[in-house]
Amino acid sequence: VSLQQFQALTDVLFRFLAEPKEVERFLAQLADFAAANKISLGPLKSIVRSVLLVPSGALKRNLSSEQVRADFIALGLSEEKAGYFAEQWKLNSPALTRLAVGHTLMINQLVDMEWKFGVTAGSSELEKVGSIFLQVSV
Repeated sequence: VSLQQFQALTDVLFRFLAEPKEVERFLAQLADFAAANKISLGPLKSIVRSVLLVPSGALKRNLSSEQVRADFIALGLSEEKAGYFAEQWKLNSPALTRLAVGHTLMINQLVDMEWKFGVTAGSSELEKVGSIFLQVSV
């Protein structure tokens, strides 16, 4: 893959990462890229799936653009291509981090909760009397 092709594919990937709900558009862009560059769509999807693991892992580990660049070079990517991806990472990582945090908060959103706090007044076991409890129901 030439540098120009890699740059075009990287741009498509970052557009998808910025708008993950736009799956149909992403798949259409991949199909267009495959047709324009005479690449089979199946292997291209496999490559894209693998490449998408890098930004996902970089987000989880809060990697800098330089660390992402070093990872790509270690994986065998040329200096120019790794540099371009790292530059795109530097530009897009703040927005991607906000999206990831927003997604995490949406998943872990607490809708409704009831709780009771109390002290045991009576029990068949002497040690249990006077113990504090918290009962939570979601």
